[in-house]
Amino acid sequence: MATIRRVPHCSHWGAYSILVEDGAIVGVEPFEQDPAPSSIIQSVKEWSAPERRILQPMVREGWLRSREGSDRTGRGSDRFVAVSWDEAAALVAGEIRRVGESFGPASIFGGSYGWTSCGRFHHAPSLLKRMLNLAGGYTGHVDTYSIAAGPVILRHTLGSDDACGGKANTLDTIAEHTETLVVFGALSPRTAQNEAGGLGTHTLEGHLRRLAERGVRVVLVSPLRDDIPDWVGAEWWPIRPNTDAALMIGLAGEIVKAGRHDRDFLERCCSGSDRFLAYLTGTQDGTVKDAAWAAEITGLDRQSIADLAGQMLATRSMITVSWALQRAHHGEQPFWAALGLAAIIGQIGLPGGGVGYGSLGGVGAPFAMAKSPAVPQLKRPIDSFIPVARITDMLLQPGAAFTYQGETRHYPDTRMVYWAGGNPYHHHQDLNRLAEAWTRPETIVVQDPNWTATARRADIVLPATSSIERNDIAGNRRSDFVFAMKQAIAPLGRSRSDFDIFSMIAGELGVGDGFTEGRGEMDWLRVLYEDSRQDAAARLGFEMPDFDAFWEAGHARFPVKDNHTYLAAFREDPAAHALPTESGRIVLGSDLLDRLGYADCPAHPAWLEPYEWLGKAEAPNQFHLVSHQPAGRLHSQLETGPASRALKRGGREQARLNPADADRLAIADGSTIRLWNERGACLATATHAETVRPGVVVLPTGAWLTPHGNSGLDIAGNPNILTPDIPTSSFGQGCSAHTCLVYVEPYAATAPDAFEAYAEGLAAQAAE
Repeated sequence: MATIRRVPHCSHWGAYSILVEDGAIVGVEPFEQDPAPSSIIQSVKEWSAPERRILQPMVREGWLRSREGSDRTGRGSDRFVAVSWDEAAALVAGEIRRVGESFGPASIFGGSYGWTSCGRFHHAPSLLKRMLNLAGGYTGHVDTYSIAAGPVILRHTLGSDDACGGKANTLDTIAEHTETLVVFGALSPRTAQNEAGGLGTHTLEGHLRRLAERGVRVVLVSPLRDDIPDWVGAEWWPIRPNTDAALMIGLAGEIVKAGRHDRDFLERCCSGSDRFLAYLTGTQDGTVKDAAWAAEITGLDRQSIADLAGQMLATRSMITVSWALQRAHHGEQPFWAALGLAAIIGQIGLPGGGVGYGSLGGVGAPFAMAKSPAVPQLKRPIDSFIPVARITDMLLQPGAAFTYQGETRHYPDTRMVYWAGGNPYHHHQDLNRLAEAWTRPETIVVQDPNWTATARRADIVLPATSSIERNDIAGNRRSDFVFAMKQAIAPLGRSRSDFDIFSMIAGELGVGDGFTEGRGEMDWLRVLYEDSRQDAAARLGFEMPDFDAFWEAGHARFPVKDNHTYLAAFREDPAAHALPTESGRIVLGSDLLDRLGYADCPAHPAWLEPYEWLGKAEAPNQFHLVSHQPAGRLHSQLETGPASRALKRGGREQARLNPADADRLAIADGSTIRLWNERGACLATATHAETVRPGVVVLPTGAWLTPHGNSGLDIAGNPNILTPDIPTSSFGQGCSAHTCLVYVEPYAATAPDAFEAYAEGLAAQAAE
């Protein structure tokens, strides 16, 4: 009888053991110390299915024939030709050398965006950048699609992005000390099940239950009532999307109007308060920002806003802001306005008081104190980057100027794109505009385990193993454990690990020794773990087991900080603990932004009308689209897994809308609908939901883009066929995915099953 092996592993949604019998996965068990494991772990077996996996190196037929002179409109439709690994590595290295020598290394865009694996060694972005740095350099990106505008404004106003990176008040202090909790966006296990780099314990639910036990007043400000579990007993304030900054400012203005703002805190701990106060009182523009003003913009009740302002003053109050709020036009403003409101109240630095920003599982959890394991990317030989969400602009506008954090830079002339472990045809906005831009580079290389929509639009495709086919370690700055990620099954087809692929290409480029440093996979894992272990011992006196003991056990605890109150020392003595801002204090009125004079990011927190919102809706069938993280997968990963499929209907994503809206438009529950605007169109399955605010439609992210015929209609339900590709502002340049109006209508025609259509298209293009 075969013996079942239990193989420890970890993914972005948590730790688990893979049960393997005769080389096949037969089950998955959650990490025994995780109180609330994610259901997504049960989809891991899908990685071992060959249907969507890239099984050998492939080259687009047209590119192989004509190289940089090929017809680039054939990407996505041309057939692929199988090649050997030696030929593939030589082709990629040859293009890196050709572009670098002919146009300069800035013309190579290292576009990797690293959610493919939570492993810290086979981390595709880090390894790609390490190789390209050795080869002469590349253009990279700064910030992330998840959060860009928020960190930019907080780095300016607080001196760091710690408040949105996991080092604001930990949830244990909120659970014990907060008396009024105002949640802007969400506090949901749906998003908290995930963490970049993995996590050991999901703690959000436990802290929310403690809040409920204590009878804390929780106000959920969101167009979706289920953005917090119903058992928390939160009041639902169904705000008009993209107007959260107006509510925050109205609450602050109501407090100032009553003369109850904390003048001492503003004087000691803040700079530029006079600018913000002049805006609130109307001295600046003649409009008083109070509860009545906010009610008109947000669609909420004036008296409720006024009452909440009073209660936030009278009780220990905490404001939490989801990352999603800054993924919108003027996305800097809700993060800055929340900080302004918290400063007006004056409870920043007190246990259970102030403001915090976050969505992921490690945000608010005890955070790691020791150095996280990470493969070094080495020194960058050139300084060339773009804000992460501006890739289409970069490809369409070589040489054009852009601004970022007050600096003016220029887009490079991109001739080559190397994308490893990412899928921009999932996470970028206005995919039809991206498709146009995608024809501009001479060569596109995609390295990935799966035939994503991006891989199908590449010139050279390199098959990487999934994390379950190699050894790695997981652990990050917001993790309570470091985990062994042991190989569970043999590599599928001719796929190779990211490290082996980059080692081959580095060898072709003559920098192989510098890339590997003479180490193999297990040697590197030992070095990375021991680096973290020695740091924990030297700086913190925390003893972790040696590598061999860790590898045998499958996990080790990381030293963490709990019961943390953000800015407590600064509040006590602002001079002794000055912030690295322009004033050394919290910036509520910015001298830098005043000098820059950006209309879309003024010198103080402000309500600025978005590019698209319900205040501009032109027809009764026009809706605000909310595209949030699905519960059954992470982004587009494991879209065909059981947890993801269980949340689809009729082979498509569910689009949730209020029953009153559905009845008005004669949209039956379970029927197919078309969502469209001037940018594109997609299909989804309508689901009636009382938990959705009228005028809002909810379509999760992550469906694999599946155009139908020549119409451009996506039949899978990818919301980014609809979202605008505009920056949050001239200062932050973040993604604005949540700024989107769409029309919704019944779809009477017949469309094929999205899964079947994707498989048929892939078979025609990439027969192996």
